[in-house]
Amino acid sequence: MSDTVITRFAPSPTGYLHIGGARTALYSWLYAKGRGGKMLLRIEDTDRARSTQEAVDALIDGLTWMGLDWEGEPISQFARADRHKEVAEQLVAAGKAYYCYATPQELTEMRELARAEGRPPRYDGRWRNRDASEAPEGVSPAVRLKAPQEGETVINDQVQGTIKFPNKDLDDLVLLRSDGTPTYMLAVVVDDHDMGVTHIIRGDDHLTNAARQALIYQAMSWDVPQMAHIPLIHGPDGAKLSKRHGATGAEAYRAMGYLPAAMRNYLARLGWSHGDDEIFSTEQMLEWFDFDACGKSPSRFDFQKLANTNGHYMRATDDAELLVHFKVFLNAIEDGAPILQWLSTPENETTLLNSMAALKERAKTLVELKDGASYLWATRPLSFEPKAEKLLSDEAKAILANLTTKLEALNDWTMEATETTVKTFANEQELKLGKVAQPLRAALTGKTTSPGIYDVLIGLGRDESLARLKEACA
Repeated sequence: MSDTVITRFAPSPTGYLHIGGARTALYSWLYAKGRGGKMLLRIEDTDRARSTQEAVDALIDGLTWMGLDWEGEPISQFARADRHKEVAEQLVAAGKAYYCYATPQELTEMRELARAEGRPPRYDGRWRNRDASEAPEGVSPAVRLKAPQEGETVINDQVQGTIKFPNKDLDDLVLLRSDGTPTYMLAVVVDDHDMGVTHIIRGDDHLTNAARQALIYQAMSWDVPQMAHIPLIHGPDGAKLSKRHGATGAEAYRAMGYLPAAMRNYLARLGWSHGDDEIFSTEQMLEWFDFDACGKSPSRFDFQKLANTNGHYMRATDDAELLVHFKVFLNAIEDGAPILQWLSTPENETTLLNSMAALKERAKTLVELKDGASYLWATRPLSFEPKAEKLLSDEAKAILANLTTKLEALNDWTMEATETTVKTFANEQELKLGKVAQPLRAALTGKTTSPGIYDVLIGLGRDESLARLKEACA
């Protein structure tokens, strides 16, 4: 086996990257990359009804958004069917597998009898030692592995520890179906061996598969890769994470305004720990990640914790970089096109960039950033929230009209100058600052909440600010 660590992420194309799959991909990526190795991508597309190019593209899109790259081109499992058949025939020739001529009716009767007798419904091995000359006419055979019937198969798992499976519980699994198509069990083993995979990282729902697959490795005299079976992700209620808990696909989290770095941080921490650290950079994850700090119990997805983690990354991200993520987010949502159109001019892009520092302090997601920044691209006449409209009484409009005259006289439209003007005006009029700032905010944004009022004045710029004030006072 290679000295270079080679992991693989092998999803079935279901139309999106499941969040549990995203974490598996992340762990595979961290483990390989942190050791100077590489992660490969294999699309397990043998279910032809579900495996559309659109579904494959959605998977790749999700991984790309998460910032997880892989070595070489994605490998199609379906395209390797001839190689899988070749290995099955090699096993038959070596006496490690055999042709099984049991009919579908016989297999059904076998299962029913086992259930009636209180036994697990397993194949009874009736063709294990029979000669093919006894085969009935017109029955296409399946190929079954001649599994050992005594002793035990041991899996030394890097997360679950040493697990022993009695071989009497592992029946002669099918390698090739009677129509000649390879089974998942055979395809996975052949693909992992041919791709040089040294470490298999996947959910612990595959633990029983590990024993069966180890038997195929042994029958072919191949090295069994190191395995790490990680617990599944559960919803807040402790049940397996599903659509009823909310979003399950990576693309949904992109549309909900989460940043890729925050998703990586949160998913890494969901089943793995590094002391009491909650926030760590991708570089730190690559350095620290190992299986000895992975838990054996399922982790519960906590949307509030994810939002808090994302809020941290929003504040820590450079304004220009955050703008790039914001555009990606806008492309992923239904109502993003008009904002992207507004952002298409350098002047407007600069306006948003200049406001970003104030906006991101108040937002935990890009959705909240979009809502907070909406006053920037709002067109006149503004539509006012009911509470904002209530603030614009006749008295307030008279105050704003006088303030507008003061602001118009400003030669220098800066944060300091606008703040000084507003505060001086309030003092001169013997008004509490809120009596001026609240209707000012309503007139400029149409809302009762926004970034700081001086941030708003600078963000909108002189001309737009004065135009909105005059319109509100009219």
